[in-house]
Amino acid sequence: MRLLTFVALVLTAGPLAAQTSPPLSQAAGSITAADVSRRIGIIADDSMMGRDTPSRGLDLTAQYVVDQFRRVGLKSSFQRYPITRRRLKPEQSRVVFSAGGRMDSASFKNAARFEGGAVPEDGSRATAVLVGGAHTAETAARLNVRNKAVLVVPPSAATPAALQQVLRVLFLAGPRALVIVSPADSASFANTIPKAYPERTVIGLPSGKPVSLQVHPSAIRNALAAAGVELAEVRTASSPLSRELSGLEVVIEMKDTVTSSLTAPNSIGILEGSDPRLKNEYVVYSAHMDHIGITPGQTDSINNGADDDASGTAGVLELAEAFSRRGARPKRSIIFLTVSGEEKGLWGSDYFANNPPVPAKQIVANINIDMIGRNWPDTIVAIGKEHSDLGATLERVNRAHPELRMTAIDDRWPEERFYFRSDHYNFARKGIPALFFFNGVHEDYHEVTDSPDKIDSEKEARILKLLFHLGQEIANAAKRPEWNAESYKEIVE
Repeated sequence: MRLLTFVALVLTAGPLAAQTSPPLSQAAGSITAADVSRRIGIIADDSMMGRDTPSRGLDLTAQYVVDQFRRVGLKSSFQRYPITRRRLKPEQSRVVFSAGGRMDSASFKNAARFEGGAVPEDGSRATAVLVGGAHTAETAARLNVRNKAVLVVPPSAATPAALQQVLRVLFLAGPRALVIVSPADSASFANTIPKAYPERTVIGLPSGKPVSLQVHPSAIRNALAAAGVELAEVRTASSPLSRELSGLEVVIEMKDTVTSSLTAPNSIGILEGSDPRLKNEYVVYSAHMDHIGITPGQTDSINNGADDDASGTAGVLELAEAFSRRGARPKRSIIFLTVSGEEKGLWGSDYFANNPPVPAKQIVANINIDMIGRNWPDTIVAIGKEHSDLGATLERVNRAHPELRMTAIDDRWPEERFYFRSDHYNFARKGIPALFFFNGVHEDYHEVTDSPDKIDSEKEARILKLLFHLGQEIANAAKRPEWNAESYKEIVE
């Protein structure tokens, strides 16, 4: 029985195990528990003050990462992104509807409400597309609304969940604006408009994303009538309805005030590939180096974030060193990335995905590492296996390396939607296949007790060796990874 088990392991390892050359084995061997422990001890030290975004401790961490990249010969740089706090000035903001010589204006003081998206700093002007009736996400996806002002009339029978799905599809389809015609009465609508808009955080430079707002129909009645829009008919339509209103122009004028302006870092290291052609394609290893900072009022107030995510940051550094060893440079280039602002809403990875140092279409895969130093000693969850053939590649590599005593398993918590909650998601939205390695939360998650002494560095080292071999397989493959069709349709913008 023991002999059969041994033979089975050899056979399932397949050609990958046989092809693991001495240089690759030596490079993987450079990933050690001692190095993992040492790096986490630096990143999660009290001197980093919890690595809040932005903070001096975060900047010190980013500098440490870049210094380590440079030490192993990577082309290294900081990517700093703006963080501005802004507040809408409703008294200087309005929406103007014009059709057939009639013009209506809806003020943000009493007849229009900002819902989200990007405030158009220089204004926005577009012709309108009317969308109403019983649309679903699928029917809305077939509409051409690019560069239009989408006038959405929610149907009387719409549920909030169904309406949100339709609005999300329309928002991602590239319009200038989403203008939702509110079904509320005038008094109720007016009560929902804040007397002073709250501050909001804007990451990066003003983007071309659409603005989303609501207007009350009483303020735009004349222009709608001139454009031939009968709201009652649209609201009660039993089938999906859409039509271009080429005679209706929507002009959005919104003014912001900037209340504060700071920046935060991402740290980037690039290892050029060995193949003259494939070196122009890239595999990205990523982890977030920020945490949640300080919790006042406690004897120990520093949230060290050893597992979340000093473990991932240390992992990226260990992988950078392993890939930089003689004989370990793959055909494709590798980007080693540590981002900030993950805890605030995936800020740094969102900025990187929209402003990569190489063309986004040349990034073939993202391997994201967030919390890999705790829980089970022989198991790591790989979230996103089902969305692309990276899942099959991972399983093949995993079988080829039984000596690591580490099994990558499917998402154990699909109801938590972790796939949408870490930095890889910003790559996936751009069409880049991704895997997210994660050991799950624990009692020290987002607590001051998430300390370096609780990390299982020996386990993490074995995970990192698996990720090293996975990256070698992806970066040396003849073909780039491919999405599963249904996942691409669901996830990619």
